[in-house]
Amino acid sequence: MRPSPITLTIDLEADGKRHGHLRLPHSHDEAAWGSIMIPITVIKNGDGPTALLTGGNHGDEFEGPIALWDMARQLEPAEVTGRVIIVPAMNFPAFQANRRCSPIDGVNMNRSFPGDPAGTVTQKIADYFQRYLLPLADVVLDFHSGGRTMDLLPFAAAHILPDPKQEAACFAGVRAFGAPYAMRMREIDANGMYDTAAEEMGKIFVTTELRGGGTATPETVSYAKTGARNLLIHSGILKGEIVHRESIWLSMERDGCFLFCDSPGLVEPHVGLGERVLKGQPLMSIHPIHATGLEPKVYVAPHDGILAGKLQSCIARMGDNLAVVATIESDG
Repeated sequence: MRPSPITLTIDLEADGKRHGHLRLPHSHDEAAWGSIMIPITVIKNGDGPTALLTGGNHGDEFEGPIALWDMARQLEPAEVTGRVIIVPAMNFPAFQANRRCSPIDGVNMNRSFPGDPAGTVTQKIADYFQRYLLPLADVVLDFHSGGRTMDLLPFAAAHILPDPKQEAACFAGVRAFGAPYAMRMREIDANGMYDTAAEEMGKIFVTTELRGGGTATPETVSYAKTGARNLLIHSGILKGEIVHRESIWLSMERDGCFLFCDSPGLVEPHVGLGERVLKGQPLMSIHPIHATGLEPKVYVAPHDGILAGKLQSCIARMGDNLAVVATIESDG
């Protein structure tokens, strides 16, 4: 495979703190010999584990970038044993445009791995992470929230994995992160995900969903900032005491926890985010909007649990994810 076209402007191996960029040449109408400049910081002090902290995998999710730009500014080598690599906005073009996917190629970063050094802009960035950054890491934290289209409970999560030892280490990281909720997850489709790329390399991988709506709140930003530091302390990289929080443990392993729209229209919610529900309980009604006088379709809870996620908009299209009903494992 050909080398990556991306150039790293800083040394990741030397002790100290450095701010730089991943520079990806990109010729376009406004800059014939232009480049995409993706900010990156490394803080290193001696031998120890490496943490790779990323946000902006989707460009309309902001808690991660806020927390990581703050950490890149404040964290100093004397606090660190090992190395912290911070990329606050992986998909920088999408982040600048406040869009889930890149405005340049329309590609979803989190479905682009292992990437392609000869592919689109997003595929080139994914390839660089796959071949040059992920192999350096012992632990990976990738921040997400619901973006502009979803609202989700604030949770840290890891995936059910074939290796019990790796799975246990990932869930120990989730516990240390200390979000209000903790989630055991199976993805609808894990192909092409950054998560999968890291997990297949044997890395400890922790992710989040910290509400959504294409914005951030003081609470969700605090979860991100505290959780990132907690995970670094848990990993032996950062000195200090973990800010302890007992999470409510949930599961999205069960078939049918995702409800998809097959009757588009106007959404009338019957249950709020975070409310406990019983199997068969109405979650929402969708009113047809092409005419008046028509009966709405009622969507019900597929099992007992909690409304862990919902569509942000009140206009639902065919195929939209309307709701996520998670199973409650423990109350902390």
